[in-house]
Amino acid sequence: MASQLSQQYAFRAQKSMGLVGGTPTYMPIEGFAAPDVPARTYHYSPDGRLFAYALPTVVRIFLAEGAQLLQELSVPNIIELKFSPRGTYLSTWERPVKLEDGAQHKNLRVFSASTGEELISFTQKSQENWDLQYTMSESHAIRLVAQEIQVYRPAEWGKGIADKLRVEGASMVSLSPGLNPSVAVFVAEKKGAPAVVKIYGLSTLSGAPTCSKTFYKADRAQIKWNDLGTQALVLTQTEVDNSNMSYYGETGMYLLSAAGNFDCRVTLDKEGPIHDVSWSPNSKEFGVVYGYMPAKTTLFDQRVRTLHDFGSSPHNFISFNPQGRLVALAGFGNLAGKIDIFDRRTLTKICTIDAPNTSYCEWSPCGRFLLTATLSPRLRVDNGMKVWHCTGGIMHVQLVEELYQASWRPTPLDQAPPFGSTIPAAPQPSLSVLAAALTAKPVTPKPAGAYRPPGARGLATPAIFKREDEGGAPRMPTGSGSATPPRGYNRSPNPPGSMGHTNGATPSNGNGHYQNGNGGRRHVPGAAPKTPSTAPAPGAEGGDKKPKKKGKKREKGPGEAGSGAATPTGEASVRPSIDVTVVGTQTPGQGSVPPTPGAESLDPVAKKVRNLNKKLKAIDELKEKASRGERLEATQLKKMEGEAEIRKELSSLGITA
Repeated sequence: MASQLSQQYAFRAQKSMGLVGGTPTYMPIEGFAAPDVPARTYHYSPDGRLFAYALPTVVRIFLAEGAQLLQELSVPNIIELKFSPRGTYLSTWERPVKLEDGAQHKNLRVFSASTGEELISFTQKSQENWDLQYTMSESHAIRLVAQEIQVYRPAEWGKGIADKLRVEGASMVSLSPGLNPSVAVFVAEKKGAPAVVKIYGLSTLSGAPTCSKTFYKADRAQIKWNDLGTQALVLTQTEVDNSNMSYYGETGMYLLSAAGNFDCRVTLDKEGPIHDVSWSPNSKEFGVVYGYMPAKTTLFDQRVRTLHDFGSSPHNFISFNPQGRLVALAGFGNLAGKIDIFDRRTLTKICTIDAPNTSYCEWSPCGRFLLTATLSPRLRVDNGMKVWHCTGGIMHVQLVEELYQASWRPTPLDQAPPFGSTIPAAPQPSLSVLAAALTAKPVTPKPAGAYRPPGARGLATPAIFKREDEGGAPRMPTGSGSATPPRGYNRSPNPPGSMGHTNGATPSNGNGHYQNGNGGRRHVPGAAPKTPSTAPAPGAEGGDKKPKKKGKKREKGPGEAGSGAATPTGEASVRPSIDVTVVGTQTPGQGSVPPTPGAESLDPVAKKVRNLNKKLKAIDELKEKASRGERLEATQLKKMEGEAEIRKELSSLGITA
């Protein structure tokens, strides 16, 4: 297998950069010297043949296999760089600046990777979608400029634009892979007009579109082609969710055929956002992770028929290995970092990998290993890379401070070793795994299971506290649009199933008032118990020495209970609790809030005089400010002009100011 490329990965950090060989040794590539200053970015060519990185003053191009330096381009301030599919051309992008002569800054440049010659340059203000898009054979390259699609022939850069198409309102363009490339154009929703995606054949760009689909609720979109370039998934998103169910807007998904013989909306059976979608390398099926957590993962065929339902789990990431044999489902970001590996043939789980704090995950070109990395500035601690085998074992650990970028070296599928009909066994781990285990800090195991609030601990957990995958009730949206599930419990301190426990408010008496089984009081966990006060018998000594309370207290009837439930012995059983006054509730017999003393004693004339005197006092304060030289606003000056009217009104009321 002399034609096979060796396994390799690269990394870039604040103080270091390197190329590392793969299994079994994971040793640094000999001959590669890390730069003295921090690199801004790096990139492999899609065929894995070349490697380039950008420094503040220079761009260097290497042969990836032996780290041999090929070219050094003296172009400063490069922020982004990218190779064409076959590694023939290298594009660079720098931030646009205003030139002294007033000319436009050509900040997007295309170089020959073999000679280092600058072939063509453009003005590209936005960093998003900055690069040209090439066909797989590099026969054509396209870019979107001010709602116009421009087509170039890379072999004839000097001849300029070979073809062009203007699409009104076009905000994004995507070129398909494959032997017969197509161009998909997205026009966002605007002024009541629906969004639209149009697909044109690259060779017949000036003709009618082969496929067109209109839809609403689409401010921006992602277009994901399958490897054959015959179908595209359009993932739409709005800036604002009108139902207030999601902070990130509403999402939708459509499947379009480049030939125009099929298009439909991908209907999902669980409410919530679409977290991730991925095509299988066979171009005949795709997987979608969608819905509120725990999210659901479903496998569809090319006619949007369900092939398999993986169930609900805390996942937001899906990826097929390059051979399409294995599927990785994971939960990253604010999730725990669990990675579940499934066999696509048998649809059974092979293993679960615990990779917390992962911010980057990628399959190796051979399909046997997963590279996970914790990158900065997403997380600034425990930065580094780990290589896992598809059966769950860890193969290599490399910790790097302030790690910014990491990735496998790409390898064409025909040059990668065959995967085989059975799941391969894991090789021997490298020595770094043992060294990391010896130096690792002991981790205190966290209690398994979902978080339980204090009121639900130690008791039979109600369904409201359970996740859907733990047997709880499915998430049901509330009518108010809030993401908080409806409360199926009350404030009763009694355990579920006990006599005092109720699933909702239950009338305690004929007056229609509600109680929670604790005399109307709420139990607060951890609070000091309230000692019951024993009331003296009527006529006993000292019975009339209690301090008088404001307002009258309704005397209890002979049949009403005290603060606790009556026992057969006649004594009141008291539960340790404290009184919590709930605003807006009234106890039986209590009236509304008493009015402010003296508020109703003022007649309308006295209230009028009081208000006018307040205005005069404010005018006097403004006069003092004006005498001190302070600048008054127009409204304040207007208020001072009304002093005579106020005094006149006071005189009419018989008051001398």
